[in-house]
Amino acid sequence: MFGWLKTITWDKIIGTYDIDPKRARGKKGRYKADDKSTKDINEAWVGGKAPKKKKKKTKKKKSRR
Repeated sequence: MFGWLKTITWDKIIGTYDIDPKRARGKKGRYKADDKSTKDINEAWVGGKAPKKKKKKTKKKKSRR
């Protein structure tokens, strides 16, 4: 019920923000690539961390008789 109030006040107090992951862009507006030499930082995403991949739902095949 008061989730919006928590996001307005509490996150500002703590200093953490739940931002949607966005791809990083260069000067020309193109997507940046990840530098493989830095293992702990992902330059392709704003904030340095890539979002977790979602699991795909699999459909069960109907058996024909």
